[in-house]
Amino acid sequence: MNTKQRYEFQPEFAVAPCETLRETIESLGMTQKELATRTGLTVQSLNRIFKDKQPITYETANKLELATGVPARFWNSLEAQYREQLAKLEEREQLKQDWEWLKEIPVSELRKRGYIQPTRDKSLLLREILGFYGVSSVGAYRDIWESPKVAARRSPCFESNPGWASAWIRMGELQAQQIETQPFDRGKFTLALQKIRHLTYLKADVFEAELKRLCAEAGVAVALVPKLNKVPWHGATKWLKYKAMILLSLRGRGEDKFWVSFFHEAGHILLHGKSNLYINDESKEDQQEIQADRYAANILIPERYNSQIRQARSKESIRRLADEIGVCPGIVAGRYQFLTQKWNRFHDLIRKLDWKTA
Repeated sequence: MNTKQRYEFQPEFAVAPCETLRETIESLGMTQKELATRTGLTVQSLNRIFKDKQPITYETANKLELATGVPARFWNSLEAQYREQLAKLEEREQLKQDWEWLKEIPVSELRKRGYIQPTRDKSLLLREILGFYGVSSVGAYRDIWESPKVAARRSPCFESNPGWASAWIRMGELQAQQIETQPFDRGKFTLALQKIRHLTYLKADVFEAELKRLCAEAGVAVALVPKLNKVPWHGATKWLKYKAMILLSLRGRGEDKFWVSFFHEAGHILLHGKSNLYINDESKEDQQEIQADRYAANILIPERYNSQIRQARSKESIRRLADEIGVCPGIVAGRYQFLTQKWNRFHDLIRKLDWKTA
């Protein structure tokens, strides 16, 4: 993701409009009392303006234009810029209190991937990170990412590395938001999965666009986000309003793991609710993760083939079974390794996927 340079000079002070007003009447040889007479403002009101205790209103700006010859829009702009700068300075002071939070976030990785700009100013950096998450404060971030709804189906990785975990999910959200989809349609998605199953024969640079297209037409955005070192996940599922997101990490890059991960996440969409974030961290205890595992396994290779796969003795037998089942040999080889625990056998039949997005 490429971002444009957004940093400007950030002064550490704010110049009140009253200073400019004071200089203006001095250049005109006018006293504050005379200005009060010319504008019809009370001396007390002008004193409050000159002490920066009262803003220059639109009405006051119009009167100052007639009395000084300086356009009202100048005074209005000056007042607006001053109030904006005061708000920024106040925000910077508040942000300083949250600098420690930056240690939780994979700042260097977000910078390398183009989500934030390089800066040594911690307050500006913190602001960039908040913008990445789409929140205005660290408190808002915690409300979203540490809420019970998120925690319900999340991985222990959220406990040990919450910043890294949330960053990877957020990258997927941003990518998925850019993918135009139809509203989710369960029937269309079920049919799409049968078509997608046949894409397993193709290379990544060929099937990626078709995979995304078929899913988008059924209301599912497929986001491919390279793994983060501290996030040991294969994928995740989350609902984004009217569409679902399938997020895949490309972890391992073997075609068997990729397709199992994809159909695992598809299983969550079809089998489970819309309120939770589902994480594929290969949990052996969570019943919904087990259900999604079974769905993925059966849609790729029905259980009735397991005994034949377990008994396979040659690459040719793996290829014949793959043709019969209707999936690529790499997926059958992966199932053989899982069933027999012989992880090096037929390993050369499993292609490594080469991703443009990785």
